[in-house]
Amino acid sequence: LINVSSSHSCFCLLAEPDVTIVSGLRDTVVSEGDDVTFRCQVSHENARDVEWKLQDVALQNNEMNEISVEKGKIHTLTLRKVTEQDIGTVTFRVGPHTSTA
Repeated sequence: LINVSSSHSCFCLLAEPDVTIVSGLRDTVVSEGDDVTFRCQVSHENARDVEWKLQDVALQNNEMNEISVEKGKIHTLTLRKVTEQDIGTVTFRVGPHTSTA
């Protein structure tokens, strides 16, 4: 026989705080061949579910797109040697929150 009353279980669910955008993207004018950097500050460090897009296409960190985080809260995207094909809307998303430039 198993005595259920003598065993105790505790399930704890720790919800992560809702990360919001504190300082959004700014429109930028850049010349062809130059680099351009976009910054977006979020409310909490180590935010998950973060995405950068250019013209609705998700960007990955590579030699042309440098994606990084400064001081834990400032997410940056640097587009290297931009061309006419890079003209369009840049979007930063964290959870359900977005900022565009």
